[in-house]
Amino acid sequence: MRGPWIVGVLLAGLLLGACGDPSSGPGASPPSAPEVSTTTTHQRAPASSAPRAPAKAPRVLYLGDSLAMENQRVLGQELRRDLRATYTSAPYSGTTLCDYLEGTAERSLVPARDKAAALVRSLRPDFVVLQFWGNAWDFTWCMDKITYDGSRERYFERYEADARRLVEQIATAGGARRPRIVWVLQGPDPITPDRVRRVNGLYERLAAGSDGIVADAGRTVSPGSDRYTWTQHLPCTAYERAHPDYCTQPGRDRTALHRDDDYLHFCLAPTTSTPKPCPVRSPGILRIAREITKTIRQSVN
Repeated sequence: MRGPWIVGVLLAGLLLGACGDPSSGPGASPPSAPEVSTTTTHQRAPASSAPRAPAKAPRVLYLGDSLAMENQRVLGQELRRDLRATYTSAPYSGTTLCDYLEGTAERSLVPARDKAAALVRSLRPDFVVLQFWGNAWDFTWCMDKITYDGSRERYFERYEADARRLVEQIATAGGARRPRIVWVLQGPDPITPDRVRRVNGLYERLAAGSDGIVADAGRTVSPGSDRYTWTQHLPCTAYERAHPDYCTQPGRDRTALHRDDDYLHFCLAPTTSTPKPCPVRSPGILRIAREITKTIRQSVN
């Protein structure tokens, strides 16, 4: 059985591979944000009998790390189809909340033009969806080498301070048209399960205290009996049974959420050194995207 340290090292390597070019470092040019595409992809879900779209189509901005990078096209397709939403995504792999703060451009993976406040001022979204796993290792310069393994309380203090600053910057940038922040709760983490509980708890407190919203997408990729127990496979949902491409083990009524060699990401294609949206149908990604879409729909109607 792998020990926690060995598994952590393996997952760290996967994060670096999926989240950017491992040769990048301080002083290197940050990766460009992916352009939003309206073309279809292999990941696109079949049309469903979705509820009627709201009278006013929302404007949605999606920011995040490698999980958002792999989810972005599917979420856009769900939002456009179900809500007729105007959608923009600007995720950067390997990032955490401080990367999207204005004033961190020189020590961040996110350039000034794509900071959260800058995008809010230019796009005037109704909703800003934030999906961050909670970078626990030394992957991003703006965390000043503060890691979960190094000092847990210091890590949580810094993470909460950055989260509150991000809420303030988004609110200020929105002015009279302040967007609502949708905090995406994360799924189980096999390496640091208690960390995810605390990060999700922080997101819930911030939403409650700032007119934000919580989308518990992590629940959809967790066993029904235990929200924070990690699993590679789950029973197929009714939707997945009706669309066999999403029920990866139909004879056993189970579907795969993760690859055998990746405990964190939900894309069933191999990770690469070039960050990109997931190119294959992946049940975990669709579950997450549909939950975020449902949460926004309920807030619009």
